[in-house]
Amino acid sequence: MTRTRLVLGVGLAVAAAGAVAGWTVGRARAVAVSGPSMVPTLRHGDAVLATPARRVRPGDVVIARFRVRPDLLVVKRAIRPYRDGWWLQGDNPAVTDDSRRYGVADVLGVVRLRYFRAER
Repeated sequence: MTRTRLVLGVGLAVAAAGAVAGWTVGRARAVAVSGPSMVPTLRHGDAVLATPARRVRPGDVVIARFRVRPDLLVVKRAIRPYRDGWWLQGDNPAVTDDSRRYGVADVLGVVRLRYFRAER
């Protein structure tokens, strides 16, 4: 491994550790993706970093909770504002449970980066 790659790898590890630390101070949330609902954008095992949702735009990938399932934290795509919340859908319509099943959702954060990519 070259020195440049080693330094880059260490830098990414430090950034990931900072992301996890951000979770504890309330500025950012580190979330692990579970299931295939966001394929091809995200896969099961990917880890993402989300910041609080100050402004959500249609097309953003977000962290949210459906109002009828507040126990379920989800990673979905924001489609449009809907009834004082958001209509969310997964990128893989064949296997996703989203607003078509659960209705309106409250967005908690906007995904800013994927910092760990699951192995294929």
